[in-house]
Amino acid sequence: FFFSIAMFARVVRQLARPVSSALPLALRAGLIARSVSSVPILRAATQQKKAANLSPETEPDEAMTELIRNFVEPADFYQALRNIGIDFFCGVPDSLLKDFCAYVTANVPAERHVITANEGSAIALGAGHYLATKKPPLVYLQNSGLGNTVNPIMSLAHPEVYRIPMLLMIGWRGEPGKKDEPQHVIQGDSTPAMLASLGVPFQVLPDFIEGAEKALQTAKKHLQISQGPYALLVKRQTFVKYKLASPKPKYALNREGALRVLIQLFSPRDIVIGTTGMLSRELFEERVRLGHSHEKDFLTVGSMGHASTIGLGIALAKPNRQVFVLDGDGATIMHMGNLATIAHTASTNFKHILINNEAHDSVGGQPTVAGNGVFNFRKIAEGCGYRKTFTVSTPDEIAAVFPEFVETPGPVMLEIKVNPGGHRKNLGRPTRSPLQNKEDFMEFLDRV
Repeated sequence: FFFSIAMFARVVRQLARPVSSALPLALRAGLIARSVSSVPILRAATQQKKAANLSPETEPDEAMTELIRNFVEPADFYQALRNIGIDFFCGVPDSLLKDFCAYVTANVPAERHVITANEGSAIALGAGHYLATKKPPLVYLQNSGLGNTVNPIMSLAHPEVYRIPMLLMIGWRGEPGKKDEPQHVIQGDSTPAMLASLGVPFQVLPDFIEGAEKALQTAKKHLQISQGPYALLVKRQTFVKYKLASPKPKYALNREGALRVLIQLFSPRDIVIGTTGMLSRELFEERVRLGHSHEKDFLTVGSMGHASTIGLGIALAKPNRQVFVLDGDGATIMHMGNLATIAHTASTNFKHILINNEAHDSVGGQPTVAGNGVFNFRKIAEGCGYRKTFTVSTPDEIAAVFPEFVETPGPVMLEIKVNPGGHRKNLGRPTRSPLQNKEDFMEFLDRV
């Protein structure tokens, strides 16, 4: 009995370590496939210069080819996937996978590539594809979205349930030894242990095509024999750059321009919740530019899709304060059931501002369904029970409808249509930590 407890504690400690420490135990437990051996690959310096955009001053010594940085061409990796029988792709875009995701978006027919609302839906969609075709799908996601996959992996795809083989391609934000934001560091440290606890074997995707092909052969064998999910962890700068063509501007503003208009319209007592991604970073910098305090804003640095329900919880607890949620189209779509919950509470002080750029702009610019010409946030919100909705796209329109938007009892929605296009190259990150943000924000809430 005591031996069992000791062994269990050892397993927990091992799985909590970075992947380099957890691998030996996981290998003995049969959870992780044998790593693909590293093979030195000789490449011409000119090819490497093209991939890494190296300047003559930083070009590696041609005589030391082992020091040359490798990158995988998205097109080559796509063909390697086709070679092992994978031709259906679905998931939620990620910044570390953006080059491969952009290639798939640009080159794969719509019937074989679906950008899903959230990662759990991607697992289910991939399962449906396998049931209909007997061919495993590729499901792509950031490791921060791994939590959304837990239920469908454990109760649908797992080898001891329905035995649905699928290849998971996971962007490894916060990998051990790399500088990143606090929420990503925590997620990165936990990712190997999370996969091991789910019974999903994995390996790191090599950054050269020969190694990647060997990794895919290992994955193929697992998919055939174990009939369950297998994961590839993708590190930063694995792929050669591949960008989608920039769409022509349709609106007067971008996301940051819309924020600049909105901030001038908020009153000193208003409570603001910023959604995940670039929006919260831009909100922080705009406060700096204006000389404002940051205490009024809660920056949702993670938890994509949950800013609206964070705001709802505050609105219900502070009925005499106006609560403004600054949301995005991708985040709202990810957990769109929240709209029904918000409407059901009939919180009169809840003001939902949705900045719609029709794209996953923070992670590569892949389109969301909000730009397909049919999708309509206003009709969805009104169908859920929002009392009133507005759509605007210019500074004058925002200023004109804002007083009515504020005075109308909530829940109400203001959709602002803006152009996609990423963010400023010099956009910084919040200089206050999440804990500092929380403490300042809670003090602001306590004042009334």
